[in-house]
Amino acid sequence: MSTHQKKSIFPFVLMVVLVIVAFFYPSLPHNTNEYVYNSADIAWMLSSTALVLIMTPGLAYFYGGMVKKKNVISTMLQSFICMAVIAVLWVVFGFSLVFGKSLGGIVGDPRTFFMFNHVLDHAPWDGAPTIPFTLFAMYQLKFAIITPALITGAFAERIRFTSYILFICLFFVFIYAPLAHATWHPDGILFKMGVLDFAGGTVVHMSAGLTALASAIYLKQGKQFKEHTPARITYVLLGTGMLWFGWFGFNAGSAFGASQLAATALATTTAASGAAALMFILFDAARGKKPSAMGTCIGVVIGLVAITPAAGFVSVPHSIVIGAVAAIISSLLIEWRTKSNLDDTLDVFPSHGVGGMVGMVLTGVFAHSSINSAVETNGLYYGESSLFLAHIIGLIGATVFILVMAFVLLKATDMITPLRVSELEEEEGLDLSQHGERL
Repeated sequence: MSTHQKKSIFPFVLMVVLVIVAFFYPSLPHNTNEYVYNSADIAWMLSSTALVLIMTPGLAYFYGGMVKKKNVISTMLQSFICMAVIAVLWVVFGFSLVFGKSLGGIVGDPRTFFMFNHVLDHAPWDGAPTIPFTLFAMYQLKFAIITPALITGAFAERIRFTSYILFICLFFVFIYAPLAHATWHPDGILFKMGVLDFAGGTVVHMSAGLTALASAIYLKQGKQFKEHTPARITYVLLGTGMLWFGWFGFNAGSAFGASQLAATALATTTAASGAAALMFILFDAARGKKPSAMGTCIGVVIGLVAITPAAGFVSVPHSIVIGAVAAIISSLLIEWRTKSNLDDTLDVFPSHGVGGMVGMVLTGVFAHSSINSAVETNGLYYGESSLFLAHIIGLIGATVFILVMAFVLLKATDMITPLRVSELEEEEGLDLSQHGERL
């Protein structure tokens, strides 16, 4: 194997320029006003921020254990590198794109908090009034980090690493940021429609899952499409545990305080993930399959995904319904996918995309104002239809937007730098061909 690597100067120069800009742009706080914070809320949100971040290494193990041995390092690194790339983009202009001054309800003005200017001394965010604005910004960053990492399971074992870096940058700017702004910013178009997304079912899981579907279609099948042997199922179990653990910060942390609502979100998250895990393996058993470790892990994640948009809006018993229904639907989609010619290597679309969609729809069914006063009209189950209809319209609109933009970005990336590795590199394995490393 040749270890020669073609020189790539432009990204290095770009990083040097950014460092120089940071040197002359300190963004020091000027406002000396003392805002009133709640120490318990700050402590919980600091913990939640760390919990959400650990989900990305957890995802690395989850995906890394599923691929062939020769691609484990590459697959895991695709998750880890998001913690670096998105963190830098977030500080420079990414936070502004999501939570900056709204431009038509579609995206934020990138100048609002450029280089984190006015963040350290900004008044608390209206939805998180008891914690520093900086902490709110850092918590939201962790969601932006894991979203592109989720996509990687769809094109695992066949994408060039440098092309992947460019693609996740474009994905963040043109898909994640507009969708997050539209959903979570008070002036966002989906927010104003009444769409509820407690912790990212639409913003995180639908955006990643549908982009994964577009990626699988665009990149076509891998060389050994039907020969899929997981490298380490123990890695999958470890990754699932880390994801499950971190998800309590993901969902309960979205209450933005140590409150009853956080406790409710923790309870619904626990119940939904447990119900989905059980339903997934029991549904397998009902069809004559053995209850597997892999199936249990996939079931857990489907339940976590499905409850994410609903976690702070529905009752605990209804969270069991959401987890169980999502498990059956996603299981059927996974079975269909394995019989089709679609090479979504690690079933990102059936798990995250479909799980997020089911969660979004069922939020419109089961949400109730007694759980969260942010629910202005109750769900369809309680005899009211406006919330449900808003979610259906939002689902269709978000799906079209994500798929169209994903194909455009895939094509643009491919024109700049080829997305697929060569057949020889794929045969050799991405660990060696892309990184010069091996297990």
